[in-house]
Formats: sequence, C-alpha cells, structure tokens
Amino acid sequence: MIWTQSPTANQTVRTCIVACNGFECDTTLITIFPPLPVDTTATGTPCDPAVVYFEKDVLPILTANCAYSGCHNAATAKDGIVLDNYANVIRTGKIKEGNPNKSELYEVITETDLKDIMPPPPSPKLSNEQIQTIAKWITQGAKNEKCDENPGGCMTDNISYANYVRPALAACTTCHKTGNAGGNINLDSYAGVKSAAESGRLYGAISWANGYKAMPQGGSQIPDCTINKIKSWIDAGSPNN
Repeated sequence: MIWTQSPTANQTVRTCIVACNGFECDTTLITIFPPLPVDTTATGTPCDPAVVYFEKDVLPILTANCAYSGCHNAATAKDGIVLDNYANVIRTGKIKEGNPNKSELYEVITETDLKDIMPPPPSPKLSNEQIQTIAKWITQGAKNEKCDENPGGCMTDNISYANYVRPALAACTTCHKTGNAGGNINLDSYAGVKSAAESGRLYGAISWANGYKAMPQGGSQIPDCTINKIKSWIDAGSPNN
C-alpha cells in the first residue's frame, strides 16, 4: 500500500499496520510526520546586473524627483502626467520602447532649456547615472520585469504556528509529547511549545547554544532557515496564529 500525504497537511498521523499470515498477526505502530511548508523564496529570479528593472531601479528615481505632491503624483497629475507606477509612466510619460530619444520622459530629463527641463528649477537636475539608468531601461524595452535581490533568502516575517512551527517540530514529538515529555518539554500542544519557547529552552536546543542540550538528540541540526523562522516566531511573542 502506498499513501501520499497532502503537501498542505499539518497534522501528525499515528496509525498502525496489521499483517497476518494464517492465524499469526503482527502489528507495527507508525507515525507519519507532516512535510514542512515549501519555502518558495529560493525560486525567485535572481537580479541580472545587466538588466535595468523598473521597480528596483527606475521607480525610486521617479518617486524621489517627479512623483510628489504638486508635480506628477496621482493627486496633482501636473500636465496630465503621473509617474507613480509602471502603467502610468508608460502611458503618460509617452515611452517609446527601445528608443529613449523618441520617449518624452527621456527628452524632458535631458532638456537643456531651463523652461522645459524636468525636474524644474530650483530642483536639481537628475544625475548622469540616473539619466543613463532610465535610458538603458527604455532601450531594453521599458519592461516591467521583476527580480529577487536575495534569491534563496530566508523569509522570516509573519511566521505561523499552525502552518510552520508545529509542522517543523512534529518529529520532535516522538520524544516530547504527553505521557513521554522528555526533559519535561512537551511539544505536542501549543501550550507546551509556548512554554518551551518562553523559557528559552526551545531555541537554545535547536540552535545548539551553549548550556542547552542539542536537539534533535543524536541527529543533524535542523536547517538554519528553519531555526531562524522559529526564532522569528518566538521573538514575535510565540503567537497561536
């Protein structure tokens, strides 16, 4: 018999297998632990240093120098131009993909006439580096490509007890459970996990800190990202979320 657990499961399943041969039967108790949630942070597209990205490289320039109150934000929209997001920049900046010299946005930031240059005086002119960034972005097709500046990074924000911490500690409940709380630590309930977290024993054990018994006992240390996620949950007050 082959049984595959749902990848979204977060419960530990305890069952048994009974095998009989004639009049003789044998029973084997088994525990099936849930898989850890898939961490998608490692699948992000790394940033290509040769590519200019709109949100990462271009939008910060426009936000700081153009898309503010009284000028080209959504509320003011001076001369009908709004430069606060990709769609508005393409539409009202009159961008000609692949050709900076035919793009009105590029023309006004490189204008030599003080009456037409943007940003207008007394605001400082964009630096040559900023101008070249915008020009390169337009030359590359003025795309709205995105990238992960830290591909493979460990996301530790808003860690859930139910969706992450409990599944991460499921294997530990073999030794730390009701009726068999090794070291007086019970990890098969939220109350037990919270108590271990607040005492410092949970993080101390899984991080193999000095003064704590390294867990899992006799096994390899759990991945750094898992440790960091659990620490983030503890630092947030060990919520029952």
